[in-house]
Order: sequence, then structure tokens, then C-alpha cells
Amino acid sequence: MDMLMVGQNVAVRVEGERLVIEVDLSQHFGESQSGKSLIIASTGGNISLPGREEVKVGLNVYRPNRPNGGRW
Repeated sequence: MDMLMVGQNVAVRVEGERLVIEVDLSQHFGESQSGKSLIIASTGGNISLPGREEVKVGLNVYRPNRPNGGRW
């Protein structure tokens, strides 16, 4: 099965009984509402897997927002 985009920067596929999730960690989509985090990827809430509607996934990938270009 090919990867299917299910949100911002979130792709999934089912291989047998395994769920494979792919996120490009080099991307980001701006700050969270509080401004404390940079959003890397999100499903935008809980979603059903195509073909497996009984299975739900909710994913948020983020990192702390470093003001003034602070170091990691």
C-alpha cells in the first residue's frame, strides 16, 4: 500500500497488522496557539485509518519554540 497523507506532514500506510507513520522532521508549519512550540506535523485531531475505520490515530509532532534563534 502506498503512503497516504492524513494531515499536515503526516503520511501513513498499513502493512499487514502494522501501522507505518512517516513525518518529515525538516518541515514545520508555524507556532502553536500558545507560541511555545513549533508544529512539525499533525493529524488535526483523531482520524480513522482508511480501510480500518475502527482504528483511530491522533498525532502531534512539535518542538519547543526557541525565541531569538536559541540553540538546541
